[in-house]
Amino acid sequence: MPPNLPRLEVVPGDLSAYARGNTGIDYVHRFESGKAGPHVLINALTHGNEICGMVAATHLLDTGVRPRIGTLTVSFAHVEAYNAFDAQKPFENRQLVHNLNRIWSDEWLEGPEDSPELRRARALRPVVAAADHILDLHSTSQDVVPFWVYPAFKRNADVALAIGRPSVHLVMPKGLGSGTPLIQHGRHGEDDGPAGAALVAECGQHFLQATADMAVGVTLDFLGHFGLIEREPQPAPEAPRRFELLETRMVKTPEFRFVRPLLGFEVFAKDELIAIDGDEEIRAPCDECTVLMPARVPIVGREAVYLTRPL
Repeated sequence: MPPNLPRLEVVPGDLSAYARGNTGIDYVHRFESGKAGPHVLINALTHGNEICGMVAATHLLDTGVRPRIGTLTVSFAHVEAYNAFDAQKPFENRQLVHNLNRIWSDEWLEGPEDSPELRRARALRPVVAAADHILDLHSTSQDVVPFWVYPAFKRNADVALAIGRPSVHLVMPKGLGSGTPLIQHGRHGEDDGPAGAALVAECGQHFLQATADMAVGVTLDFLGHFGLIEREPQPAPEAPRRFELLETRMVKTPEFRFVRPLLGFEVFAKDELIAIDGDEEIRAPCDECTVLMPARVPIVGREAVYLTRPL
């Protein structure tokens, strides 16, 4: 194995058997119970190398999970990026052109630009819009504890707290600040109105078996919470730890560097230096500033780090 590559305990497999689906949209499968109940979307592979979602989605399809009430939709979002996986460069197929999880605004979806991600988002737009509740399965480049990510709407917090795992929450009072994610598309990005819960589960490091196991467990918990499947009671969760997103800092120059290697969840005192980006210093905006998702390799135009505070 070349140096500095992660352990590849879980790697992509052939998804061609799932391509046809039954909705008229490739890689989208829908199952209706015929009984009143919510429409729940389980979405995998928003990023091509975040393999845990694929494991959870194929688990649902391969084991014949079907809703007792309501409707279940299972989607593989970005199979084109997934199929570009290279075990020698396992981080590089996150996206092909655009970040599929930052373009869910009318400005992007109805705009003139074109890319594999925009074409796929436009195709999936009715799938996302139709869902009452959304679980978008993700993973992280660094081996950190799993955590929820969601807009700071009570409906989202209620579901995440009720499910219990992950026990860590990243709450976004003003969105990500770097684009519109899938879970904030349309009515799901509005505080009032008829929307249900829409959450991201960051299940652990991309290629670990424990991450895939977490994705399967959280998916079943999510379906059980809304009554689509029967779910045995789970062990009592750990006490929740919640963080509020204060700033999303972007990489502006090729000279960007952190003052020390960061994995995520490191804590800085107010005004302590976190990174330098050309002539700009990035300092902690508060005491107990906790950094999440620091870039493994800074790339100009992409996110550098989330700056948060504990709630």
